[in-house]
Amino acid sequence: MISIESTGSFENTERFLRNASRTDIFRSLDKYGQEGVNALRAATPKDSAETANSWAYEILRDSKSYSIIWSNTHVESGRPIAILLQYGHATGTGGYVAGYDYINPAVKPIFDRISSDVWKAVTS
Repeated sequence: MISIESTGSFENTERFLRNASRTDIFRSLDKYGQEGVNALRAATPKDSAETANSWAYEILRDSKSYSIIWSNTHVESGRPIAILLQYGHATGTGGYVAGYDYINPAVKPIFDRISSDVWKAVTS
């Protein structure tokens, strides 16, 4: 048999859980999605503005989570240009173009801000 005894109040815990379960803390995800698009656009190498101008985002929600999906629609000959810029690629003449990590540094401040803002919302 297991027995648990408690004294005091669970008021702080209950308030935290109530705040954490509110979905209105996720209303600002559109703002973060657009901030991410702007950051990615600014960070994308600009030999051609087409890749930089092809960023978009989508908010997905299921019963347990919310997601921001950033995507880039610039594709040439079936190859996603944003990914080739990020990770590098072979050339048609046997050479190699090294990738340049521009995506992660661009979105990290957005992730940090989301984390901070959600934490403030559930602890206030």
